[in-house]
Amino acid sequence: MSVKSIQRLFVANRGEIAVRIIKACKALGIQTVIGVSEADRDSLATRMADAFEVIGPAQAAESYLHAERILAAALRTGCDALHPGYGFLSERAGFASACAQAGITFVGPDARAIQDMGDKITAVGLAEKAGVPRVPGSAALSGLDEASKIAEAIGYPVLIKASAGGGGRGMRIVREANELASCMSSAINEAQSAFGDGTVYLEKFIEQARHIEIQVMGDRYGNVVHLGERDCSAQRRHQKLIEESPSPGLDQDLREQMAMAAVKLARSVAYVGAGTVEFVLDAQSRRFYFLEMNTRIQVEHPVTELVTGFDLVQEQIKVAQGLPLSFAQEDVALHGHAIECRINAEDPNKSFLPKPGMLLVWDPPTDECVRLDSHCYAGYTVPPHYDSLLGKIIVHGRSRQEALGHMRRALENFRIEGLPTTVDFLREVMDEETFISGNMTTRWLEQSFLPARKMRQKNAAQNLELKGREVGV
Repeated sequence: MSVKSIQRLFVANRGEIAVRIIKACKALGIQTVIGVSEADRDSLATRMADAFEVIGPAQAAESYLHAERILAAALRTGCDALHPGYGFLSERAGFASACAQAGITFVGPDARAIQDMGDKITAVGLAEKAGVPRVPGSAALSGLDEASKIAEAIGYPVLIKASAGGGGRGMRIVREANELASCMSSAINEAQSAFGDGTVYLEKFIEQARHIEIQVMGDRYGNVVHLGERDCSAQRRHQKLIEESPSPGLDQDLREQMAMAAVKLARSVAYVGAGTVEFVLDAQSRRFYFLEMNTRIQVEHPVTELVTGFDLVQEQIKVAQGLPLSFAQEDVALHGHAIECRINAEDPNKSFLPKPGMLLVWDPPTDECVRLDSHCYAGYTVPPHYDSLLGKIIVHGRSRQEALGHMRRALENFRIEGLPTTVDFLREVMDEETFISGNMTTRWLEQSFLPARKMRQKNAAQNLELKGREVGV
């Protein structure tokens, strides 16, 4: 198989992942051109790249999601490869196909793999065919009558899910039969609006679940390896807030079973590049089930890099050139423990409302055990048009206990002024007993931690008011 060396790569993304891709390219001696919207002309990634092209106005639909403009910009600037990062066009099979037709190397799997794994119903079918367990459920639902019969058969509660969905959109928990019609209707409408596809299916809802994902890498020579797991159970509204590796909820036997299932699935579709196979683990029965496969680099990939020592983005680029994986399965070992916290420009005291604006102070910790992936700097204006992610702070320790200590200190020493952020909220999570013990589930934050936090704040406010009255008296 021929090797096609990449000379100049187009970065079709923004924010921290754009910076991450540019750094990987610099290490490999590859020139970079970044496509930016009008709102990102002064971004850190724009400053770091060898060149930049304005691809459209601030609105993502007219810039980062506009495939024709991005491809034209890549060709116009003489790029022979394109990295989509995550989000935006990274899992659009049509875009990967258009790159290939234009003679541009797409850093990711081919269009067929993106299509097969991007449609959740197709992916579930492929997982079953490969012998990977799935949550009891249905194929695409034809209507309410079918949904009702299947829900009764597997038992409530059930979960309505969008076939083309992600990030919790097009998803509804149904606890009783009389809720099914309204939940199904709203899930279909949301899926149609968000993804242009209102197809939904149904699965048994697992009350006490952990979210475990396996990082896989494949090349064009049939090699597929895994790089351990990440635990993403600390979530709010199906959005990950904290990730770590290895998972504190797995024993070695279960870890190996899940890893082998992920490799089996990736191998069955001849997967090439970086991918993540996501599972739900029933915390009570200890059985795991396939959820979906993400055919791109993940936001949380740094925790895997810190415990394995491999640079996943560089490996993505090498594999895209036609090179074999630089390591075999026996070369992969997990060393120590890594934790990642996502820092968002959101106000946790106001339902995590996003807060764009200028960062007056941006002073991150500089300890050797701390890694920061970010596109921010003092004076940077966070635009209102995109995701509120400011960056990711990742720490590594010899044990989970040591990593927790590193993260507490890192969050305490992270000074950000000008905008509300989730830094203080994450510090509170690090000190909560359930998180310290590693026994969290995907609903723990919403069902337990946040209500308890709200009650503490209410009590503190009442005590402060009472003291104020006493002073007044």
